[in-house]
Amino acid sequence: MSQRLRLNYVDWGNSDAPPLILQHGGRDHCRSWDWVAEELRHDWHVICPDLRGHGDSEWSPEGYYGMDAFVYDFAQLVHTLGHDQVTIIAHSLGGAITTRFSGLYPDKVAKFINIEGLGPSLDVRWVQDKAAPLPQFHKWIEDKRNASARVPRKYASLRDAYERMKNENGFLTDEQARHLTVHGASRNEDGSWSWKFDNYLNVWPVVDLDAEAVAALWEGIKCPVLLLWGKDSFFSSPAKDGRIEHFQDARLIQYENAGHWLHHDQFDRFMSDVRSFLT
Repeated sequence: MSQRLRLNYVDWGNSDAPPLILQHGGRDHCRSWDWVAEELRHDWHVICPDLRGHGDSEWSPEGYYGMDAFVYDFAQLVHTLGHDQVTIIAHSLGGAITTRFSGLYPDKVAKFINIEGLGPSLDVRWVQDKAAPLPQFHKWIEDKRNASARVPRKYASLRDAYERMKNENGFLTDEQARHLTVHGASRNEDGSWSWKFDNYLNVWPVVDLDAEAVAALWEGIKCPVLLLWGKDSFFSSPAKDGRIEHFQDARLIQYENAGHWLHHDQFDRFMSDVRSFLT
């Protein structure tokens, strides 16, 4: 439980081994880590949580998905599990959440692998910080209203949802797309299928930490950090935009022929880099 929400996680056993938390990204789910967990579960106690509003975790009743809520949920997970220290691998939104946690509680994190999970560049954040607040608030209210009126997209069959998954990421193998679809969709009462995530996740809260505060959290991380980036991603490289300079102990590996989901796109290379860093 966290903030009265029932949040799901998958425990891969081996509880005597050191804890390793795998945190998925936005509009994803914990079962997207299955291939990674299978490889690491013999040496680690692997925990894969579903974020609020994702997978098999409950949706926020008020449709609130701010970073403060996500970070609290993650902190509550670590507290509930009772570990003095954890190792983290996280992707995208999950990376942004766990990066903030690692800056807030630097002694709680032994090692951290961040896969394209730093959010917008600081230049983009500075522009956002300087934007007039009232128009942003108006837009947020309209976006929330639109999200409340939106019916989750329905697919006539699981095959149709699978085709959508394949079209979104051309690097996925057929088996990867099938697995992600089977665990990422649920059946509606009329027999159709919809993705499990909450539509309100498409509306980002209007209030968040400013660029200076986010950078301060990055600077507070004490543990070794491995940043992984796909060269075909839509996110800029932290080496080029300067974000890597805000970490005490970080290195970057960039992947050819890989996009935002590089841990799917180049799985064998990803696992080799993960093992090398964790050991």
